[in-house]
Amino acid sequence: MADFKTHIATSTLLGLGYGAGAHYWFDVPVTTSVLAGGLCAVSGMLPDLDSGPGRPLRESMAFAAAVVSMMLIDRFEQLGLGTEMIVLAGAGVYLTIRFGLAALLRRYTTHRGMFHSLPAALIAGEVAFLLVSGDVRLRLYKAGAVVLGYVSHLVLDELYSIEWYRGRIRFKQSFGTGLKVLGHHWWPNVSTYAKLALLTWVVVQEPGWMDRVRQQRQALQAGQPAASAEHHSTPGQPATSPSSHPGESPVAEITRKISEWFE
Repeated sequence: MADFKTHIATSTLLGLGYGAGAHYWFDVPVTTSVLAGGLCAVSGMLPDLDSGPGRPLRESMAFAAAVVSMMLIDRFEQLGLGTEMIVLAGAGVYLTIRFGLAALLRRYTTHRGMFHSLPAALIAGEVAFLLVSGDVRLRLYKAGAVVLGYVSHLVLDELYSIEWYRGRIRFKQSFGTGLKVLGHHWWPNVSTYAKLALLTWVVVQEPGWMDRVRQQRQALQAGQPAASAEHHSTPGQPATSPSSHPGESPVAEITRKISEWFE
């Protein structure tokens, strides 16, 4: 089995090539290429999150908690959150990943289980797609970097499970536990593929959801300058308009309107 340094060195080299190639041949912006290369490098550690307390889990969770919090800032802004709410939400995400998710991984994962599998690599890529910002093509490009780094770890583990012994090739007991699509136990398989199916559905639907949120925000913002003179009440009904609650954020206004519909 390859060690920590080997995995990181390999995924980092792949990340450099992945970022440089995209910038050189496809004119991907430098910042996007650098971010994708970094995601590929870090993803080389992800399969070993199932190894229990240790350096891969500790460093991966610390890095993920910080990076995910920053990556979600754009998404929070799209939802119309104010600066203070973005800070609080980011802090909540950091604590959840740094301590909550780390504790779950320590308790409920098995080393060389379904974390070391191709469906797990796809799940990691789909999570990355939901976290990163930009148009759909650039988001797919960044998600591909995560999948590439993840798969590099699995390939190295398989290669290191083959050795030359007394003039012939010998396969270690760990051979076949990296690049697999199914494990030995039914529940991890069901759980993994259920997550993959759910995330695939969310990934397909999410761009449309965010487009509708942006359109609603733009409609609300366009209606805010219109004073009550443009929104007259009919006899027997109170006047309602997007500007009836000055200073209200778009998300709060949408929530208020939904609650009014059910009253």
